[in-house]
Amino acid sequence: MLSATCHCGAVTIQVARPPTEVTDCNCSICRRYGTRWAYYKAVDVQIVAARGSTDGYSWGNERLRFVRCMTCGCITHWERVSPPPDAVVGVNARNFDPTQLGDLRIRRLDGGQTGKWLD
Repeated sequence: MLSATCHCGAVTIQVARPPTEVTDCNCSICRRYGTRWAYYKAVDVQIVAARGSTDGYSWGNERLRFVRCMTCGCITHWERVSPPPDAVVGVNARNFDPTQLGDLRIRRLDGGQTGKWLD
């Protein structure tokens, strides 16, 4: 089991395995948040947080909700607003202890313009 936590520890995300790669997206929100995303099936992600300890932000077509800790403000993950049965969750890989991750492939995504991979 691998855990990612916000800065204050109020939100913990648990996954069974470390990611093999992460996405560095340049869309307007990801570049401002400074996130790198590790993707997991929603059923494989456990979010441990007290009720009311997180807040979500959606905009535009409101398909995704970016979730942050209400205490320290760290972005912990994104989730689908209306998740399909095979939904994926993006976990902010910067919240994992780097020593647990080892060498990762960092994929660059042009989410701001084309939606295509840049590598």
